[in-house]
Amino acid sequence: MADDNERTQSPAETKVAGPTTTGRRRRVETVAMARRRAVNVVAWLISLVTTVVVLILAVHIVFVAFEANTANDLVNTVGDWADDLAWQFKDVFQPDDHKVEVAVNYGLAALVYLIVGRILTSLVRRLA
Repeated sequence: MADDNERTQSPAETKVAGPTTTGRRRRVETVAMARRRAVNVVAWLISLVTTVVVLILAVHIVFVAFEANTANDLVNTVGDWADDLAWQFKDVFQPDDHKVEVAVNYGLAALVYLIVGRILTSLVRRLA
């Protein structure tokens, strides 16, 4: 015979315990999936913003290197955005050639944005 410590569940007990446990497990899985999705969206947004900033800085470097028409609205707009985004990096190095100065300083700013963006994306993804 079965030991008193060993108790078997009747079919009625199994039916009552099963759906409750399964329902709770589904809720936990749903919350976990929603959290993973939210974390992935935040990581994607960080990556997107970083990429756009780096592209703006790179386009400005190209415009300066190839002496783009400064009377053009697009060139002015990208230049203004790049000046704002390069904030403290605009005058880190001051070589005599303006093209080299822009390439080095704005390139340094782009590199810093890229590295910080990748680090933040990695940290956010670890939350999932």
